[in-house]
Amino acid sequence: MSKLQIGILGATGVVGQRFIQMLERHPWFEVAWLAASDRSEGKNYSEAVRWRLKTPVPPKVAAMKVSPATPDGAPRIIFAALDASIAAELEPKFAEAGCAVVSNSSALRMKSDVPLVVPEVNASHIKLIDTQLWRNKSGGYVVTNPNCSAIGLVLALAPLHRKFGLDTVMAVTMQAVSGAGYPGVASLDILGNVIPFIRNEEEKMEEETHKLLGQLNGHGIIPAPFAMSAQCNRVAVEDGHTESVSIRLKAKARPEEIIEAWNSYRAEPQELKLPSAPEKPIVYLDANDRPQPRFDVDMGAGMTAAVGRLRPCGVLDWKFTVLSHNTIRGAAGAALLNAELLKAKGYLGSP
Repeated sequence: MSKLQIGILGATGVVGQRFIQMLERHPWFEVAWLAASDRSEGKNYSEAVRWRLKTPVPPKVAAMKVSPATPDGAPRIIFAALDASIAAELEPKFAEAGCAVVSNSSALRMKSDVPLVVPEVNASHIKLIDTQLWRNKSGGYVVTNPNCSAIGLVLALAPLHRKFGLDTVMAVTMQAVSGAGYPGVASLDILGNVIPFIRNEEEKMEEETHKLLGQLNGHGIIPAPFAMSAQCNRVAVEDGHTESVSIRLKAKARPEEIIEAWNSYRAEPQELKLPSAPEKPIVYLDANDRPQPRFDVDMGAGMTAAVGRLRPCGVLDWKFTVLSHNTIRGAAGAALLNAELLKAKGYLGSP
């Protein structure tokens, strides 16, 4: 079967590099077009990029010319890895030109007609695509994935919300430096330090979690009604966002029931056997000092959320720790899984 050609906006950044790495041997998609900033335009990708990943640049991609960031000559399927300010301008242009834009940016996530999707959590929300003006005019549309810290959280919350109902959620994050991109946080700021502020991160976590766990109602999403509070910190870890979470449930639950809800959780990506879907989206670790980024961040090829340390909470009901890979499950892998869901649902057509 011939593969669908895709383009990458923001191809030289950390998330753009992850897209290229994850697409190298993908069974459905192949990289056919790259775009980045003006200073990269016209260069071979190998000259334009400062490659930060542990695997080499795929030779075919290394030899590609970096194109202008305009829809002219771009393939119909676009993976976007742009800063929010740039995405707010460019993503609508590509959608208006008839492109399917699968975005990792925060620029359009909270628009009422733009799906914010984690396929294991709210796959049905992709139907919002059909309400977008771009879709009706040109066939183009925008689908987004959440903030990197929100994804791990909602994967852990979704099984509990469905089975017991959530009343209150409090989360404190310890977020890896790779989440700040490259060059990111200066070494003298982060080494031996914790930075208790990441611009707009707490607001994103709170708003996006409510939208992700909300209900589709015709032309919009009714946000989930539970109370939510997030505190976000940057720590000297390379990859992997760790979150300490406390929850109050609407229905009583025993610890073994909560752990079973996590370990047995499967959803549409697993049923459809999407190429990037992990066999187990959530895994509970019994050891009292896990999960840890050094040992657990690559579970399920970086697409599984690792949960541990479930115990009673003296203020709410329960508390636990969740870890997820921020540039795979929290960024490029999240968008790739969204694209696979779109293809499986007939939104991307055939090669």
